[in-house]
Amino acid sequence: MKPNIRHGIFLAILAAALYALNSPFSKLLLSYLPSTLMAGFLYIGAGLGMVTIFLIRRISGHPGNEASLTKKEFPYTIAMILLDIAAPICLLFGLEKTTAANASLLNNFEIVATAVIALVIFKEAISSRLWLGILFVTASCALLSMEDIASFQFNSGSLFVLLACVCWGLENNCTRKLSAKDPLQIVMVKGIFSGTGSVVIGLICGERILYLWTIPVALFIGFVAYGLSIYFYVYAQRLLGAARTSAYYAVAPFIGAFLSLLIFREMPGILFIAALCLMIIGAWLSSQDKPLAETFHRNQNRLRSS
Repeated sequence: MKPNIRHGIFLAILAAALYALNSPFSKLLLSYLPSTLMAGFLYIGAGLGMVTIFLIRRISGHPGNEASLTKKEFPYTIAMILLDIAAPICLLFGLEKTTAANASLLNNFEIVATAVIALVIFKEAISSRLWLGILFVTASCALLSMEDIASFQFNSGSLFVLLACVCWGLENNCTRKLSAKDPLQIVMVKGIFSGTGSVVIGLICGERILYLWTIPVALFIGFVAYGLSIYFYVYAQRLLGAARTSAYYAVAPFIGAFLSLLIFREMPGILFIAALCLMIIGAWLSSQDKPLAETFHRNQNRLRSS
C-alpha cells in the first residue's frame, strides 16, 4: 500500500473517530449547559479552532491557494448558516430524550435525507444501490424511534434527531454549491455565524449559563468533534477520493454508539442490536455509491453531528 493511501486512510478514520466523540460527551455536558446555548458554543468552538489553524498557516508562510467565497454564493451561505443553527439544536433536544447510542446511529439518517433532497429538489440521479442503502437505513431508524416492540410509541427524542438529520441533509446540498471554495473558510463561516445565532436564540428563550466552566468545555468539544473532524476529512478526501473516503468515514456512528455504551453503561436491547445490523448494511451500501459520496461526503463540511 502506498504511503499516501495509508496516510489518507488514517486521516479518514481519525476524522470519523473525532466526530464520534460528539454524542456521548455532548450528552454529558447537557446536564450543566442548556441545549441551545450548548449548540451555539459547539459551533463557535469549531469556528474559532479553524480561525486558529488559518492564522497558524498564515504565520508559517503557507496560506494555501484555495478560492474564497464571493457574493455569488451568498444565498447558499445564508441557507447553510440558518440550517446549521437549527440542526444542532434539534440534535441536542433529541439527546435530552433518547440515549446517546441511539442518537449516534440515527445520525446516519443524514445519508437518506441528503440523497432524497438531492433527488427531489436538486434533481440528482439516485442509483439502485443507494435506494437499497436508503431502505436499510430507514428501517434501522424506524426501529430506533420506537420505545419498544409492544407499545410502538414513537420516541420524541429520536424524532428530534431525525429532524436534525433532515436539516443537515438540506444543508449538505446547499454546501455542495460552495464545494469549490476553501473548506477552512466555509467551516469558519459556519462555526462563527451559526454558533452566534444559536447563542442569541438561547438567550432570548431564557436559557442561562449556570456554570462558567461549561463554556470552554463546549468550545473544545466543538473544535475537536466538529472543526478538526471536517478539517482532517477534507485532506483524507484529497488523498483517497470522495467514494473511498466515505467508506472509511461511515464508521463514525458505530464508534459513537460504542463510546456511548461504554460511558453510560447503557446495555443494548434487541431492538438496538437489530437496528445496528440494518444500519451497518445501509451505511455500507450508501458509502459505496459514488453519486452519494460526491453529494454527501465531499460537500459535507459538517460541523455536526451527532
